[in-house]
Amino acid sequence: MKQVTFNSIEKAIEKIDNLDDDALELISEAFSKEQPTLLGYVMSAALEYKNEKLEGLLVYYFCLITEAFKQEQIVCTEISDDDIDAFEEPFFEMLDSYFDTDEDEILEDFCEQAELARFMAMEISVEDEDGTSLDDETATQLFIVTMAQVTLLSRAQKD
Repeated sequence: MKQVTFNSIEKAIEKIDNLDDDALELISEAFSKEQPTLLGYVMSAALEYKNEKLEGLLVYYFCLITEAFKQEQIVCTEISDDDIDAFEEPFFEMLDSYFDTDEDEILEDFCEQAELARFMAMEISVEDEDGTSLDDETATQLFIVTMAQVTLLSRAQKD
């Protein structure tokens, strides 16, 4: 299984962060056509968690994570509802173990993308350049949803 490297994450950040709003909308539309079910799953979290702050973050990180896979030249099959259904119970069991023990290896082994897991853990825990940070609830929700996306994309890799 191919791994997304930190170099590819940095390239994705450079690309996504330098897009204006129109270009970001275009790239998110392109990614949504490639993975419509995954995008729907990711975006439904803002409604399920009843957290409006989460919506914009989810769009940004959906694009960033998808772009990181592209930078690494990882091609993924389209994720289906069946893929998500099969993934959810083991994922939430793993999260329970991870949050109980705080052992990074549990998460990294499950999602199969250690660099992306470390990157997202850092993203939710540090202040932005302007000194703002996420509240604990939003940070945890963002982390859970992005780790689901990372895991599903990793498992959808074409050989």
